[in-house]
Amino acid sequence: MSAFLCKLDDIPNRGSISLTSGPEGRHRDFLAVRRTDKVFVYVNVCPHTGAPLDFTPGQFMSLDKGHIQCANHGAMFRINDGYCVSGPCAGASLEEVKTEIRDGAVYLKDWSE
Repeated sequence: MSAFLCKLDDIPNRGSISLTSGPEGRHRDFLAVRRTDKVFVYVNVCPHTGAPLDFTPGQFMSLDKGHIQCANHGAMFRINDGYCVSGPCAGASLEEVKTEIRDGAVYLKDWSE
């Protein structure tokens, strides 16, 4: 089963957005980062504190747009795999969400939670 998440064009290239999706009554918060025709989606939860990564909705990127950055304590995560490269949760990873792009839209793949 897959679930619609957003249109690809909803995510600015080299940018990020926050999203909420999932089955009725069991929605989850996500962050999505776009790199041209690739989208990386993670659950919007910091592995260090369990809090959302963004203070301002949809603002997840470091100033140079090279990493996902936690607004709570500045931890930096690689975009392509969510691995924390610096900060108090170094070595931990964001929870990756499998997606697929079809017909200009991003879908959660095998969504059953």
